[in-house]
Amino acid sequence: MPILNYTTTVGVNKSVADIQKLLSRRVAALATHYDEDGNAVGLDLTIRTPHGPRSFSLPVNVEGAHAALRADPDANRPSYKTLEHAHRVAWRIAYDWLKVQVALIDAQMATMDQVMLPYLITPGGATLYDNYKAREQAALESGDTNGR
Repeated sequence: MPILNYTTTVGVNKSVADIQKLLSRRVAALATHYDEDGNAVGLDLTIRTPHGPRSFSLPVNVEGAHAALRADPDANRPSYKTLEHAHRVAWRIAYDWLKVQVALIDAQMATMDQVMLPYLITPGGATLYDNYKAREQAALESGDTNGR
């Protein structure tokens, strides 16, 4: 089964603008990350929480989308296999994911900080998920499978 949005024609700038519009009334600040070639590669958000403003960093893994598109026999058009198309697909997936998260928030099934928790930037600058992953890897390497 092909990845979501594998046939999208929506440009990266449109997806970024859609994300900004979607989040504009829900976040205190929003910034887009760009790589050295000027490609959008992620978002930084500042969210007002009951504990004060918190920063979150949401990556958009274009390389992952590109690998999935190249490996997928259903994405059989050569134009679907390009890095440029992978940028469009990855950003549209990010928009759709955020749209669903906002629906949960609007339905009072979750809070913004709750759905964004893995992307919370910790004092060392890494995300909470990155810290968790590093801790679990260290535990595995030390033989401590309880993660202590």
